[in-house]
Amino acid sequence: MTNSDINFISAEEAVKLVHSGDTVVLQGSTSLPNALIRALTARAPELRDVTIICGFAVDSQDAPYAAPELLDSFHAVSIFVPNILRKVTREGIAETIPCFLGEVPFLFRSGQLPVDVTFLNVSLPDEDGYCSYGISADIAFSAAECSKTVIAQVNRFMPRTYGDPVIHISKLAAMVQADEPLFEVPTPVPSEKEIRIGNFIAEQIPDGATLQIGVGGIPNAILRALSSHKHLGLHTEAITDGVLPLIKSGVIDNSQKKVLPGKSVGSLALGSRQLYDWLDGNTDVVIRDVAWTNDPQVIRQNPRAMAINSAIEIDLTGQICADSVGETVISGVGGQHDFMYGASLSEGGKCFIALPSTTSSGKSKIVSNLTPGAGVVTTRFQTQYVATEHGIVYLRNKTLAQRAKLLISIADPSCREQLEREAVRRFGPAFLRLK
Repeated sequence: MTNSDINFISAEEAVKLVHSGDTVVLQGSTSLPNALIRALTARAPELRDVTIICGFAVDSQDAPYAAPELLDSFHAVSIFVPNILRKVTREGIAETIPCFLGEVPFLFRSGQLPVDVTFLNVSLPDEDGYCSYGISADIAFSAAECSKTVIAQVNRFMPRTYGDPVIHISKLAAMVQADEPLFEVPTPVPSEKEIRIGNFIAEQIPDGATLQIGVGGIPNAILRALSSHKHLGLHTEAITDGVLPLIKSGVIDNSQKKVLPGKSVGSLALGSRQLYDWLDGNTDVVIRDVAWTNDPQVIRQNPRAMAINSAIEIDLTGQICADSVGETVISGVGGQHDFMYGASLSEGGKCFIALPSTTSSGKSKIVSNLTPGAGVVTTRFQTQYVATEHGIVYLRNKTLAQRAKLLISIADPSCREQLEREAVRRFGPAFLRLK
């Protein structure tokens, strides 16, 4: 099928299918359907009370529909506070719904979160008329399934991926041709601290393990430290550039996975054009609905599942805050809980929390009590391994006083004395009797 066979209309005409009072869900990752978003925002004077929902998403500028002067027209809501809504969420202009990312499709499918319209950013159709969601199945797949109206931005820059995320043009209420390059996320170069953290964690990962790993300097440091491992697998939420060297060198060959052996699995991808080009037509990678990729009962089926996540701060009992700075929510739970729980149920599975010992201003990230208002993303009951640049400790099955002792041992040396005083205050003789 060629473009000449498709009845494209303008973005301005397509978004007339959105009515006041509707709920619109946006495809996310680095593939926001910006041509449709711009056109819908331009309709603000004629619309009222349109709710716009997005999940994890990254772009170069703030969401135009969330401008303060458009509050009567648009209600911006996120499942995972993205960078495009972080400022307005902090100001109370946008809102966020706390939830496990893997459960969002259930909210759509059960009708608890009704969807009227979904905006997609999809590949060119194949000869049979199917468009690929490309790098973002996550919540978009289920949203489109439950929508009354699906509008697609058809984009030649969107790679064609394999798995769940395809939609036939007959299911689209409108198609807009808008060839816009996908946003690229630079690959962070790990710092010396991050390299040390990566080495500590890599030493705990056995050959044949299946990885879930996040985005950023520490994940990239861990991936670099795994270059001598063998027969690793990938079952993750977000696929990034960091996995490419391990896949191309054969370190990640997915040969010992039980779930989709031989295939790298994810729900979304974000990174460079090199990553997007590598994904295009690559049958060794499967992109699936986040309800499946993040299902702990699916994750646990892979032996030696390794869940590697980060934190903003951790208290002396092992409570993990990963979504807020005090009362200010800056991200979301995402898949941290899903993978931590799934990996803990896996035969030989392990869960890791990786964080530098201090903030950029020198404040300890290991604290006696979480900052007032901070959210607990991973409970103390789930925390296993915690790594900083000063070492790695194992908290599972340890008492609260033992946990405090272990965590203080990997805190920044300049902060340990104060943390010990606070531990004595909290745990008394139980802490003092520890050697």
